[in-house]
Amino acid sequence: MMWDWAFTIDILPVLARAAVITVQATAIGFVIAALLGLVLASIRLSSPAAGLVVAILVELVRSTPLLIQIFFLFFVLPKVGIVLDAFTAGVLAIGLHYAAYCSEVYRAGFENVPRGQWEASIALNLSPWTTFKDIILPQALPPVVPALGNYLIALFKETPLLSAIAVVELMQRAKIIGSETFRYTEPVTLVGLFFLVMSLLSAGLVRVLDGWLSRRYG
Repeated sequence: MMWDWAFTIDILPVLARAAVITVQATAIGFVIAALLGLVLASIRLSSPAAGLVVAILVELVRSTPLLIQIFFLFFVLPKVGIVLDAFTAGVLAIGLHYAAYCSEVYRAGFENVPRGQWEASIALNLSPWTTFKDIILPQALPPVVPALGNYLIALFKETPLLSAIAVVELMQRAKIIGSETFRYTEPVTLVGLFFLVMSLLSAGLVRVLDGWLSRRYG
């Protein structure tokens, strides 16, 4: 049989439990990427010296494959006494990798804010933190939401790389099911459909958020 519905129904709960791990990895990884990316972009704009260091770091991360970075955190760091479990190492690697990309998105948003906004804040004697939080961020963030959303979806689709260090996420579970039953059509197809549906839902939510921010902040 090309497709076995009874087998499909039987493996759904197993894949659903693995899907939870995939979603957790995506959520935690993107939170790390979004927050650290914002920090890196802020440091890069704070001073030329710090900006140069961050720029080199960002280019180093963006120019090396994510899989190598995952291997580095999981296999190399223990050599210097830093031992991470597979899930933590994988999610941290994904978060750090996409933080480099997100930092460039934030930087573009900051540079899009007219210089006069900074100068007006200084003239009003506002503190740097108040200027950044209440004046710059509300203008810089809305235009970059679609780009951040694209990286969220890209990060989500990179989670199968975690299987390289034995994290049993969704794709790895499908491969295990296939190797045990010699049926790959159903598990792999279900995984593909899951990624498709979640990517479409994420894209839709990003568009809704983008529209809301556009209405709120003009």
